[in-house]
Amino acid sequence: MSEAIMELGQKFPLTIKRLGINGEGVGFYKRNVVFVKGALPGEEVTVKLTNVQRNFAEAEILNIRKASEYRQEAPCQVYDECGGCQLQHMTYEGQLKNKRDIVMQALEKYASNLAQSTEVRPTLGMDNPWNYRNKSQFQVRKEGKRVYAGLFSEGTNKLLNINDCLVQQPVTTKITVGTRKVLQKLNITIYDGKNLNGLVRTIVVRTGIRTGETQVCLVTTRNELPHKAELIERIKKIDPSIVSITQNINRDKSSLIFGEETIVLDGKETIHEKLGEFAFDLSTRAFFQLNPEQTVILYDEIKKAAALTGKENVVDAYCGVGTIGMWLAEGAREVRGMDNVDEAIADAKVNARTNANLQHVRFFPGSSDKWLFRWSKEDYRPDVIAVDPPRTGLEPGFIRTVLKIKPKRFVYTSCNPSTLAKDLQELSKIYDVEYIQPVDMFPQTAHVEAVAKLTLKK
Repeated sequence: MSEAIMELGQKFPLTIKRLGINGEGVGFYKRNVVFVKGALPGEEVTVKLTNVQRNFAEAEILNIRKASEYRQEAPCQVYDECGGCQLQHMTYEGQLKNKRDIVMQALEKYASNLAQSTEVRPTLGMDNPWNYRNKSQFQVRKEGKRVYAGLFSEGTNKLLNINDCLVQQPVTTKITVGTRKVLQKLNITIYDGKNLNGLVRTIVVRTGIRTGETQVCLVTTRNELPHKAELIERIKKIDPSIVSITQNINRDKSSLIFGEETIVLDGKETIHEKLGEFAFDLSTRAFFQLNPEQTVILYDEIKKAAALTGKENVVDAYCGVGTIGMWLAEGAREVRGMDNVDEAIADAKVNARTNANLQHVRFFPGSSDKWLFRWSKEDYRPDVIAVDPPRTGLEPGFIRTVLKIKPKRFVYTSCNPSTLAKDLQELSKIYDVEYIQPVDMFPQTAHVEAVAKLTLKK
């Protein structure tokens, strides 16, 4: 991008063509792409350039000359500062429409032949797109005598004190606020991000939506915990749903939330939760979906796409704690899941043991392409493969093995439309992409999940 065309501070009118993957508006000025935070597709705005790079620019809105029909006032008080949500200024109807469009854009960019032929269905949303998150991880800091808990303002070291988060289950914020007040009252030292002193770093609260059980975890820099007995008693009084209080020790200076060591301070080691007909015991660090209500919708879409009859061998690749494999088990002859994260596989095995009728479900630690290749040599050939990979998409070796062994159906669940489109382009050498079903797992944010059904070409 030449300096002559675009310069820092330059002002000009811009028409917003689409929504970017981070929720920003995308427009074009003399063929150069311009990202505008807070702008919506279809709007005509006047902007000022705040960042100019060789192949793109960023701009802020000076005024909106023509507003989108989907524009609304964001209901959250700290929405503009927080950065946790990106789309509260768009009606929910607009969010669902534009999330489908993000999937379409990815296909057009990375798999143009599929963009013409693939049915992309309307996004499946929530009846109530608020208060859905079952877990919060709020950082703790101290200013003067006051203890704050919240999220860092986008792109800064400034902590926003959050007393009410509109996407969190209300009990999680109630307990977080109560806990920070207890820490303040007992004068327990708080971690300082600058000099790395102090004890309490993070308050993590997770609640079981179906069971009403809640776990509180204090993440600390060391084992000691002053006023331990009084601290526990005061936290327990915050809400009757609290059945587990734990302490996790994270001595590391990194931004990772948890360290390796967890101590149970009071109550149970785990909380109980249900997803569909399955039961789960969740320890402090165990992975579990943040929006259980939509997870059931998502998994039912995976089950529909898998179209099992009871005779199929199924592979659940990138299986995590095994929930998708368990969801498909009823209709399968055998399910084998694999994942690189040993801890997730350990949880998956416990989950399978906890639930009856899952003797034909097995989980293996290690890479998906390694196991798939090995099983194909041992004459275990899957009829159906279900994948739910990380944002980086499928490993090239895994795709190569799939193209060799040719399962009848391939169900791809994705949290990143760009890598989904790139991988579908490769897989379309032997598969027809029947349809893509977007699912809104995280309302008010720019994230979109999608389930793609692939069938072997005849």
